[in-house]
Amino acid sequence: MANSETLIGVKNLKKYFQMKKSFVPCQSPLVVKAVDDVSFEINKGEVLGLVGESGCGKSTLGLSILRLHESSGGQVFFGDINLFDLSRPELRQQRKNLQIIFQDPYSSLNPKLTVGQIIAEPLINFHLYNRAERFDRVDELLEMVGLTVDSKSRYPHEFSGGQRQRIGIARALATNPDFIVCDESVSALDVSIQAQILNLLVKLRKTLGLTYLFISHDLLVVHYISDRIAVMYLGKIVELADKKTLFSNPLHPYTQALLSCVPVPDPDMENRREKIMLSGDVPSPINPPAGCHFHPRCRLMIERCTKEYPELRRKSDGRLVACHLV
Repeated sequence: MANSETLIGVKNLKKYFQMKKSFVPCQSPLVVKAVDDVSFEINKGEVLGLVGESGCGKSTLGLSILRLHESSGGQVFFGDINLFDLSRPELRQQRKNLQIIFQDPYSSLNPKLTVGQIIAEPLINFHLYNRAERFDRVDELLEMVGLTVDSKSRYPHEFSGGQRQRIGIARALATNPDFIVCDESVSALDVSIQAQILNLLVKLRKTLGLTYLFISHDLLVVHYISDRIAVMYLGKIVELADKKTLFSNPLHPYTQALLSCVPVPDPDMENRREKIMLSGDVPSPINPPAGCHFHPRCRLMIERCTKEYPELRRKSDGRLVACHLV
């Protein structure tokens, strides 16, 4: 962790989506609780990894922090600024400090613009640099992400997936942001290309002093790049700890199940390991189970789990965990 100063503070963040009204008479509209009362902090210069099964609310959480989704409740602080209190013009001024790298490098780039135009667009949008300086800045960004300067005259379809993601990274870096949400930014790439992009993100973090929220379903990828890891299940954080503590001694049964399925490079050890297979599917966020949302799939479930949702509490080793059995 580079600095103990808190850069991003998330407090009781909620994002609910109201479904279309049912055809059943007098039935109230259904509500999807995609993010439900989530709180955590990210320190300056830190990488917080966010993991969980598909549909647990990871991407919605990242988009809500940046106000690309308007929240249903809670607060998000950037330093001492509450982003949810800002007007549209005030928020626009903060946008250059808060950027995102999207999951799909194919759909996140405008196919009608050249690479140079794509990277220069945020510079024009925020009135940064004059015309000549913008050309120099685009060249600098291309070299920073490992692309040649002549790439700026070409179009996105002329590049591979990994190269397109580099273009997306260059665009995110254009305004010199302090905080970047990496939303499954390597999941659509081949394994060898994933490693190159991860190493690039690590290098940029060190040289530019960046802070990341790194969202992924791949625990090995998150372990490589993150300082701390938050585990999310059905819209809630169930465990948050530094990566060494989490991987060596997971406490929440859901975290234990996820880590038991991470492959080990030693075949003998892999064969001896106990794999915890979760039964059933993830419950619907429209009608989550009473009590702990994980209890229908938990092998350690007790009666209290079916009635009372466990509070996310800090333990003696500094980690946060939400489980009655811990």
